[in-house]
Amino acid sequence: MNPQLQGHAAMLLFSALVAGSFSLGSLAANEISPMAITAARFLLASCVVGTVVLATGKLSRQALRAPWRYPVMGALMAIYFILMFEGLKTASPVSSAAVFTLTPVVAAVFGWLLIRQPTTPRMALALAIGAVGALWVIFRADWAAFVRFDIGRGEFIFFWGCVSHSLYPVAVRLLNRGEPPLVFTFGMLIAGSVMLCVLAWPALRATDWSALPPIVWICLGYISVFATALSFFLVQYSALRLPSAKVMAYTYLTPSWVICWEIALGNPLPPALVLVGMGCTILALLMLLKDDAPETQRAGT
Repeated sequence: MNPQLQGHAAMLLFSALVAGSFSLGSLAANEISPMAITAARFLLASCVVGTVVLATGKLSRQALRAPWRYPVMGALMAIYFILMFEGLKTASPVSSAAVFTLTPVVAAVFGWLLIRQPTTPRMALALAIGAVGALWVIFRADWAAFVRFDIGRGEFIFFWGCVSHSLYPVAVRLLNRGEPPLVFTFGMLIAGSVMLCVLAWPALRATDWSALPPIVWICLGYISVFATALSFFLVQYSALRLPSAKVMAYTYLTPSWVICWEIALGNPLPPALVLVGMGCTILALLMLLKDDAPETQRAGT
Protein backbone atom coordinates (compact mmCIF):
# COMPACT_ATOMS: atom_id res chain seq x y z
CA MET A 1 0.00 0.00 0.00
CA ASN A 2 1.49 3.34 -1.07
CA PRO A 3 1.77 6.27 1.40
CA GLN A 4 -1.29 8.06 -0.01
CA LEU A 5 -3.51 5.00 0.45
CA GLN A 6 -2.13 4.56 3.96
CA GLY A 7 -3.13 8.15 4.71
CA HIS A 8 -6.64 7.60 3.37
CA ALA A 9 -7.02 4.39 5.38
CA ALA A 10 -5.93 6.21 8.54
CA MET A 11 -8.44 9.02 8.00
CA LEU A 12 -11.20 6.51 7.26
CA LEU A 13 -10.52 4.97 10.66
CA PHE A 14 -10.33 8.44 12.22
CA SER A 15 -13.79 9.42 10.97
CA ALA A 16 -15.27 6.18 12.33
CA LEU A 17 -13.65 6.69 15.75
CA VAL A 18 -14.81 10.31 16.02
CA ALA A 19 -18.35 9.25 15.10
CA GLY A 20 -18.38 6.89 18.07
CA SER A 21 -17.94 9.82 20.46
CA PHE A 22 -21.27 11.27 19.28
CA SER A 23 -23.23 8.05 19.74
CA LEU A 24 -21.66 7.13 23.08
CA GLY A 25 -21.64 10.74 24.23
CA SER A 26 -25.39 11.06 23.71
CA LEU A 27 -25.93 8.07 26.02
CA ALA A 28 -23.76 9.58 28.77
CA ALA A 29 -24.50 13.29 28.35
CA ASN A 30 -27.38 13.39 30.83
CA GLU A 31 -25.57 11.25 33.42
CA ILE A 32 -22.65 13.58 34.21
CA SER A 33 -21.75 17.25 34.05
CA PRO A 34 -20.15 18.26 30.71
CA MET A 35 -17.47 20.12 32.68
CA ALA A 36 -16.67 17.07 34.81
CA ILE A 37 -16.42 14.56 31.96
CA THR A 38 -14.37 16.99 29.84
CA ALA A 39 -11.91 17.56 32.69
CA ALA A 40 -11.60 13.79 33.20
CA ARG A 41 -11.15 13.32 29.47
CA PHE A 42 -8.29 15.82 29.32
CA LEU A 43 -6.58 14.22 32.31
CA LEU A 44 -6.78 10.71 30.88
CA ALA A 45 -5.73 11.84 27.40
CA SER A 46 -2.78 13.72 28.94
CA CYS A 47 -1.63 10.50 30.59
CA VAL A 48 -1.90 8.54 27.33
CA VAL A 49 -0.19 11.15 25.14
CA GLY A 50 2.37 11.98 27.85
CA THR A 51 3.38 8.33 28.10
CA VAL A 52 4.00 8.23 24.35
CA VAL A 53 5.96 11.52 24.42
CA LEU A 54 8.20 10.34 27.26
CA ALA A 55 8.68 6.92 25.65
CA THR A 56 9.79 8.50 22.37
CA GLY A 57 12.05 11.03 24.10
CA LYS A 58 10.66 13.97 22.10
CA LEU A 59 10.11 16.30 25.04
CA SER A 60 12.70 19.10 25.12
CA ARG A 61 13.22 22.53 26.65
CA GLN A 62 12.39 24.08 23.31
CA ALA A 63 8.75 23.11 23.85
CA LEU A 64 8.63 25.28 26.99
CA ARG A 65 9.18 28.51 25.09
CA ALA A 66 6.20 30.89 25.30
CA PRO A 67 4.12 28.55 27.47
CA TRP A 68 1.11 30.90 27.18
CA ARG A 69 0.38 29.27 23.81
CA TYR A 70 -0.75 26.01 25.40
CA PRO A 71 -3.60 27.47 27.50
CA VAL A 72 -4.89 29.21 24.36
CA MET A 73 -4.97 25.90 22.48
CA GLY A 74 -6.34 24.03 25.49
CA ALA A 75 -9.15 26.57 25.93
CA LEU A 76 -10.26 26.18 22.31
CA MET A 77 -10.54 22.41 22.59
CA ALA A 78 -12.07 22.50 26.09
CA ILE A 79 -14.84 24.81 24.85
CA TYR A 80 -15.51 22.43 21.96
CA PHE A 81 -15.78 19.32 24.14
CA ILE A 82 -17.89 20.98 26.85
CA LEU A 83 -20.38 22.37 24.35
CA MET A 84 -20.44 19.04 22.52
CA PHE A 85 -21.66 17.22 25.63
CA GLU A 86 -24.02 20.06 26.51
CA GLY A 87 -25.51 19.90 23.03
CA LEU A 88 -25.84 16.12 23.09
CA LYS A 89 -28.24 16.43 26.03
CA THR A 90 -30.98 17.36 23.59
CA ALA A 91 -29.58 16.93 20.06
CA SER A 92 -29.45 13.56 18.32
CA PRO A 93 -26.06 12.03 17.48
CA VAL A 94 -26.80 12.24 13.74
CA SER A 95 -27.75 15.93 13.77
CA SER A 96 -24.77 16.74 16.04
CA ALA A 97 -22.44 14.99 13.61
CA ALA A 98 -24.01 17.04 10.82
CA VAL A 99 -23.22 20.22 12.77
CA PHE A 100 -19.63 18.96 13.02
CA THR A 101 -19.40 18.82 9.22
CA LEU A 102 -19.82 22.61 9.18
CA THR A 103 -16.36 22.83 10.76
CA PRO A 104 -14.45 22.88 7.42
CA VAL A 105 -16.56 25.82 6.22
CA VAL A 106 -15.90 27.85 9.37
CA ALA A 107 -12.25 26.79 9.33
CA ALA A 108 -11.90 28.00 5.74
CA VAL A 109 -13.32 31.40 6.75
CA PHE A 110 -10.95 31.69 9.72
CA GLY A 111 -8.06 30.49 7.57
CA TRP A 112 -8.66 33.27 5.04
CA LEU A 113 -9.29 35.99 7.65
CA LEU A 114 -6.33 35.21 9.90
CA ILE A 115 -3.63 33.75 7.66
CA ARG A 116 -5.00 34.43 4.16
CA GLN A 117 -5.15 30.71 3.41
CA PRO A 118 -6.62 30.36 -0.12
CA THR A 119 -9.61 28.20 -1.06
CA THR A 120 -9.88 26.89 -4.62
CA PRO A 121 -13.20 27.20 -6.52
CA ARG A 122 -13.72 23.42 -6.43
CA MET A 123 -13.08 23.36 -2.68
CA ALA A 124 -15.49 26.26 -2.12
CA LEU A 125 -18.19 24.43 -4.09
CA ALA A 126 -17.54 21.24 -2.15
CA LEU A 127 -17.77 23.09 1.16
CA ALA A 128 -21.06 24.69 0.07
CA ILE A 129 -22.55 21.33 -0.95
CA GLY A 130 -21.39 19.79 2.31
CA ALA A 131 -22.88 22.66 4.31
CA VAL A 132 -26.26 22.33 2.58
CA GLY A 133 -26.24 18.59 3.24
CA ALA A 134 -25.36 19.17 6.88
CA LEU A 135 -28.13 21.75 7.33
CA TRP A 136 -30.63 19.40 5.67
CA VAL A 137 -29.81 16.78 8.30
CA ILE A 138 -29.81 19.30 11.16
CA PHE A 139 -33.34 20.44 10.20
CA ARG A 140 -34.44 16.78 9.89
CA ALA A 141 -35.31 17.13 6.19
CA ASP A 142 -38.10 19.58 7.13
CA TRP A 143 -38.18 22.20 4.39
CA ALA A 144 -40.34 24.58 6.44
CA ALA A 145 -37.92 24.36 9.37
CA PHE A 146 -35.03 24.80 6.93
CA VAL A 147 -36.55 28.02 5.53
CA ARG A 148 -37.34 29.35 9.04
CA PHE A 149 -33.86 28.32 10.18
CA ASP A 150 -35.58 26.61 13.11
CA ILE A 151 -32.54 25.01 14.66
CA GLY A 152 -32.72 22.93 17.84
CA ARG A 153 -31.21 24.14 21.13
CA GLY A 154 -28.66 21.31 21.27
CA GLU A 155 -27.51 21.86 17.70
CA PHE A 156 -27.22 25.61 18.33
CA ILE A 157 -25.07 25.07 21.44
CA PHE A 158 -22.81 22.57 19.68
CA PHE A 159 -22.35 24.86 16.69
CA TRP A 160 -20.49 27.36 18.88
CA GLY A 161 -18.30 24.53 20.08
CA CYS A 162 -17.52 23.76 16.45
CA VAL A 163 -16.60 27.42 15.90
CA SER A 164 -14.02 27.03 18.68
CA HIS A 165 -12.81 23.78 17.09
CA SER A 166 -12.50 25.53 13.72
CA LEU A 167 -10.10 28.05 15.22
CA TYR A 168 -7.79 25.30 16.44
CA PRO A 169 -5.96 24.42 13.17
CA VAL A 170 -5.45 28.09 12.37
CA ALA A 171 -4.14 28.70 15.89
CA VAL A 172 -1.72 25.79 15.45
CA ARG A 173 -0.31 27.44 12.33
CA LEU A 174 0.07 30.75 14.16
CA LEU A 175 1.44 29.46 17.48
CA ASN A 176 3.53 26.40 16.69
CA ARG A 177 7.24 27.22 16.73
CA GLY A 178 8.64 24.00 15.36
CA GLU A 179 7.59 21.66 18.17
CA PRO A 180 6.71 18.11 17.10
CA PRO A 181 2.91 17.73 16.80
CA LEU A 182 2.79 15.12 19.58
CA VAL A 183 4.67 17.41 22.00
CA PHE A 184 2.53 20.42 21.04
CA THR A 185 -0.63 18.43 21.70
CA PHE A 186 0.73 17.20 25.02
CA GLY A 187 1.29 20.82 26.08
CA MET A 188 -2.25 21.70 25.02
CA LEU A 189 -3.70 18.76 26.98
CA ILE A 190 -1.75 19.61 30.14
CA ALA A 191 -2.78 23.27 29.99
CA GLY A 192 -6.36 22.30 29.26
CA SER A 193 -6.36 19.83 32.15
CA VAL A 194 -5.17 22.48 34.61
CA MET A 195 -7.73 25.03 33.45
CA LEU A 196 -10.57 22.52 33.47
CA CYS A 197 -9.71 21.14 36.89
CA VAL A 198 -9.86 24.68 38.29
CA LEU A 199 -13.07 25.66 36.51
CA ALA A 200 -14.75 22.28 36.88
CA TRP A 201 -13.71 21.69 40.50
CA PRO A 202 -17.25 22.20 41.88
CA ALA A 203 -18.65 19.80 39.27
CA LEU A 204 -15.86 17.27 39.90
CA ARG A 205 -16.52 17.35 43.65
CA ALA A 206 -20.29 17.16 43.20
CA THR A 207 -20.04 14.09 40.94
CA ASP A 208 -20.56 10.78 42.72
CA TRP A 209 -18.02 8.89 40.64
CA SER A 210 -18.72 5.55 42.32
CA ALA A 211 -22.42 5.78 41.45
CA LEU A 212 -22.01 6.63 37.77
CA PRO A 213 -23.63 4.14 35.38
CA PRO A 214 -21.29 1.95 33.30
CA ILE A 215 -22.06 3.86 30.08
CA VAL A 216 -20.30 6.95 31.50
CA TRP A 217 -17.11 4.99 32.16
CA ILE A 218 -17.34 3.31 28.75
CA CYS A 219 -17.81 6.71 27.10
CA LEU A 220 -14.99 8.31 29.10
CA GLY A 221 -12.55 5.53 28.26
CA TYR A 222 -13.52 5.61 24.59
CA ILE A 223 -13.30 9.37 24.09
CA SER A 224 -10.03 9.61 26.03
CA VAL A 225 -8.16 6.83 24.22
CA PHE A 226 -9.81 6.43 20.82
CA ALA A 227 -11.48 9.78 20.11
CA THR A 228 -8.55 11.83 21.49
CA ALA A 229 -5.17 10.07 21.72
CA LEU A 230 -5.52 7.61 18.81
CA SER A 231 -7.47 9.97 16.56
CA PHE A 232 -4.76 12.61 17.01
CA PHE A 233 -2.11 10.10 15.95
CA LEU A 234 -4.15 9.18 12.86
CA VAL A 235 -4.50 12.83 11.83
CA GLN A 236 -0.77 13.46 12.21
CA TYR A 237 0.02 10.22 10.35
CA SER A 238 -2.24 11.25 7.47
CA ALA A 239 -1.06 14.86 7.41
CA LEU A 240 2.42 13.60 6.51
CA ARG A 241 1.01 11.70 3.53
CA LEU A 242 -1.91 13.79 2.25
CA PRO A 243 -2.60 17.47 1.49
CA SER A 244 -4.47 19.20 4.30
CA ALA A 245 -7.64 19.58 2.21
CA LYS A 246 -7.85 15.82 1.82
CA VAL A 247 -7.37 15.29 5.55
CA MET A 248 -10.12 17.81 6.28
CA ALA A 249 -12.46 16.15 3.77
CA TYR A 250 -13.01 13.10 5.95
CA THR A 251 -15.02 15.24 8.38
CA TYR A 252 -17.89 14.76 5.95
CA LEU A 253 -18.01 11.03 6.59
CA THR A 254 -18.80 11.50 10.29
CA PRO A 255 -22.63 11.62 9.99
CA SER A 256 -22.66 8.46 7.88
CA TRP A 257 -20.48 6.68 10.42
CA VAL A 258 -22.78 7.89 13.21
CA ILE A 259 -25.71 6.23 11.45
CA CYS A 260 -23.70 2.99 11.42
CA TRP A 261 -22.97 3.40 15.14
CA GLU A 262 -26.65 4.08 15.85
CA ILE A 263 -27.70 0.93 14.00
CA ALA A 264 -25.07 -1.08 15.89
CA LEU A 265 -26.47 0.27 19.16
CA GLY A 266 -29.97 -0.85 18.20
CA ASN A 267 -31.43 2.49 17.11
CA PRO A 268 -33.56 2.87 13.94
CA LEU A 269 -32.44 4.46 10.70
CA PRO A 270 -33.21 8.17 10.24
CA PRO A 271 -35.96 9.13 7.73
CA ALA A 272 -35.13 8.48 4.09
CA LEU A 273 -35.12 12.21 3.23
CA VAL A 274 -32.41 12.77 5.85
CA LEU A 275 -30.22 10.35 3.91
CA VAL A 276 -30.28 12.86 1.02
CA GLY A 277 -28.26 15.20 3.24
CA MET A 278 -25.85 12.36 3.94
CA GLY A 279 -25.44 11.97 0.19
CA CYS A 280 -24.51 15.65 -0.13
CA THR A 281 -21.82 15.36 2.52
CA ILE A 282 -20.36 12.28 0.81
CA LEU A 283 -20.38 14.17 -2.53
CA ALA A 284 -18.51 17.01 -0.80
CA LEU A 285 -15.96 14.48 0.46
CA LEU A 286 -15.36 13.11 -3.04
CA MET A 287 -14.96 16.62 -4.46
CA LEU A 288 -12.45 17.60 -1.78
CA LEU A 289 -10.49 14.39 -2.29
CA LYS A 290 -10.18 15.22 -5.97
CA ASP A 291 -9.33 18.88 -5.43
CA ASP A 292 -5.61 18.65 -4.72
CA ALA A 293 -4.59 15.80 -7.00
CA PRO A 294 -1.73 17.78 -8.61
CA GLU A 295 -0.38 18.67 -5.15
CA THR A 296 -0.39 15.00 -4.17
CA GLN A 297 1.48 14.12 -7.35
CA ARG A 298 4.10 16.78 -6.62
CA ALA A 299 4.45 15.52 -3.06
CA GLY A 300 5.10 12.02 -4.32
CA THR A 301 7.79 12.99 -6.80
